[in-house]
Amino acid sequence: MSAIQSQSRTNEAHLIKRVCDGEREVFYELVRPYERMVYATAISIVKNPADAEEVAQEAVLKAFSKLASFRGESKFSTWLIQITYNEAKMKLRKARPNLYESIDDTQQNEDGEFWPKDYADWRPIPSELLEENEIRQAVQDAISSLSANYREVLILRDVQRLSIKETTTILGLSEGSVKTRLHRARLLLRDRLAPGIDGCWIKGQPYRKVRPW
Repeated sequence: MSAIQSQSRTNEAHLIKRVCDGEREVFYELVRPYERMVYATAISIVKNPADAEEVAQEAVLKAFSKLASFRGESKFSTWLIQITYNEAKMKLRKARPNLYESIDDTQQNEDGEFWPKDYADWRPIPSELLEENEIRQAVQDAISSLSANYREVLILRDVQRLSIKETTTILGLSEGSVKTRLHRARLLLRDRLAPGIDGCWIKGQPYRKVRPW
């Protein structure tokens, strides 16, 4: 852990103690650096801004109510994103209980849970490469075409920039499973974006896969 990271953890621990000691107004200072990450996690699952805002609010409220139980075994941000992830999945299940993959094409996590088919895109990726609408849309379409178990790992690792350890904590997967899924997700994304190398979507041609698999 770097000196900066260590200082950040120390500062967060101090803020958490102040909140738990009764300074409730300090809680916003604690969560403010992670507002975008919370929203991005929520919208990647529930798919629309209104629901994402609601999930984000519920996650923050739950984090506040459960703050005294935070043991500091992981970073506060990891704990907060895990709460957000679980709240979003719960809302999706309640709102669309029949939206699951077919028995013939099912995807399960290590706990045997079925994953919904559709995840949403996140807010625009802050990169000069994606400033043009056509390119950004092509990337979002390609990621949306990934199955949920690959997409969620890609979002947490390559978009949220979380570590392997943080990702395993949030998803409840082993480190090996996270690495395997991430590698596969990157390969699939490469294949789906390959037509763009020839300028297909920039030239206005419809999006298509470069390979039949």
